[in-house]
Amino acid sequence: MTDAAGAESELPQAVRALPVSVLDLATVRPEEGVRATFEASVALARDAERWGYTRYWFAEHHNMATVASSATAVLIGHIAEHTSTMRVGAGGIMLPNHSPLVIAEQFGTLETMYPGRIDLGLGRAPGGDMAMLRSLRREPHDSDRFPQDVAELQSLLGPERPGQEVRATPGTGTEVPLYILGSSLFGARLAAAMGLPYAFASHFAPAALVDAVTAYRTEYQPSEKHPEPYVIAGLNVFVADTDDEAADLHHAALRTMVTRLVRRGTELSEADADAILSSPAGDQVRTMLRYSAVGSPAALPEQVASFVTHAQADEVIVTSNTPTAQARHRSYELLAEALGLEARDA
Repeated sequence: MTDAAGAESELPQAVRALPVSVLDLATVRPEEGVRATFEASVALARDAERWGYTRYWFAEHHNMATVASSATAVLIGHIAEHTSTMRVGAGGIMLPNHSPLVIAEQFGTLETMYPGRIDLGLGRAPGGDMAMLRSLRREPHDSDRFPQDVAELQSLLGPERPGQEVRATPGTGTEVPLYILGSSLFGARLAAAMGLPYAFASHFAPAALVDAVTAYRTEYQPSEKHPEPYVIAGLNVFVADTDDEAADLHHAALRTMVTRLVRRGTELSEADADAILSSPAGDQVRTMLRYSAVGSPAALPEQVASFVTHAQADEVIVTSNTPTAQARHRSYELLAEALGLEARDA
């Protein structure tokens, strides 16, 4: 999406031809509702495909009034139906909430319907609170078997084996690509041991980014499908036509996080949210959004390049939690222009 042939050469080396993807948090804005959230996701996905983004992921969450990606596989299918070339998937499915067979069948179905376009990222967090776990008939210790569940799921999606008693239909033989998600050394070392790509949740859990990615790359065991390690790192992005407008979007996201994390379920005025942001609790919120690129398009390439180098990332997946869907849409459009993503025919 460059205006001249020489424009790409002006980009920092770290972001030239960098794969950039979308993490859609399916944010529900009270004044709009869930249906409007899904409509905004379709509109963004269709344009993101045209602008040159690599993949479009949703994350499984439950019992959260502001997040509508609970039926993750259904939403992935909806977006895949409204796009044609971009990869679509989960970033991720919280595997301890499900049996590997059910996920193999769901994503085998998606891969059969949209061949060559489906990704399956896997996390071991519950994606909700203890009340949610009880409602799902799950226990906290279910996450202890995560490595075994990943291996079982991988087997169910692989070729049929002689004497195999349980098959995923659809699923068997679809070879849906797996990604391990994480925010600690546990996921990094599991991904390394299994020879799988690794996605780090640095957009909200930045503390272990460098240590986890370093461990992953150092300990990586090549696999047939992935002879080299591959790192996707999460980055918050707030882009607007001016630096001041982008700063306002970033500050609005901080206020939203204060409301959700510090005073969950409580209506806060902007003044109250700003007061909390000035407190130690506010420091914690700002730390969670430590990895954020904020500014006008001219300011973004250097910021993203610095993050890519710091994170040792092969790909960046960006999320933009703005007050309105329109501002989010514009943020992704400006980012694509700033990074010179290659537009595709829709």
